[in-house]
Amino acid sequence: MLNQLSPATAGLLLGLTVMMTMPAAADALKDEIAPTGKLRVAIAISPAGGAFWSTRTETGYAGVPVDLGKAMAEQLGVPVEYVAHNNSGQIVDAASKGTWDVTFLPKDPEREGRMSFGPIYEVADATYIVKPGSTITNFATLDQPGVKVAAVNNTTTMRGAIAHLKNAKVTGYQTYDEIFGLLKNGEIDAFALSRDQLNAMAKQIPGTRVLEETFKQTVTAVAVPPNRPLSLAFAVRFLNEAISNGTLRKAYDNNGLKDRPVRTQTK
Repeated sequence: MLNQLSPATAGLLLGLTVMMTMPAAADALKDEIAPTGKLRVAIAISPAGGAFWSTRTETGYAGVPVDLGKAMAEQLGVPVEYVAHNNSGQIVDAASKGTWDVTFLPKDPEREGRMSFGPIYEVADATYIVKPGSTITNFATLDQPGVKVAAVNNTTTMRGAIAHLKNAKVTGYQTYDEIFGLLKNGEIDAFALSRDQLNAMAKQIPGTRVLEETFKQTVTAVAVPPNRPLSLAFAVRFLNEAISNGTLRKAYDNNGLKDRPVRTQTK
């Protein structure tokens, strides 16, 4: 029909059609990504913070995921609500329960089957910290029978440590705080986590040592629950823009990571 109209009239009708469909598309996105009227951002809590972990504050929460979630909610025009968990494994377990709408967490093949991932915004080296006074100096002396290694339960780092260590025993615990206490008291020999987290821990527990070797790289990405195509498309666009326009860099700087380069893999 448009080819039977004058160019000016056809252009006007096309413009009106676009304007009429844009609000409908925006409403459909909000209905899917924020069905409660709020953007519920799943976060995991630890005292050390970082690019993935968030921390509790007197007024709420702080962290890179907190800042990114707030910026995403502002783009959508909805309030933000943070849903706190002890670790990333708990966030994954809740993916099909409808308790959160978006998250930022480490990605691995096991998790890709349980949620939909967008761009990677953090690449971190995983290694081990050993208890005060330990004679362990490298992976060879760590991977011995009788050596007790802790990891945060059901995480990519825990799965990586289990695959890496053939003789030492890896045990999962629910919280960072619990493992911190075990390491400080010498009840475990080592803790597997990202190097930046362990370097921060080493400053708090004198006598500990972070091993120089790396057993895997952990990648952190934005993610949404499964079967939410509009949510995934928005999350992909949002994070790619956050990487290019400085929003991610600002989130790093606001959370004690001014010296950390942004290491990304966009898609």
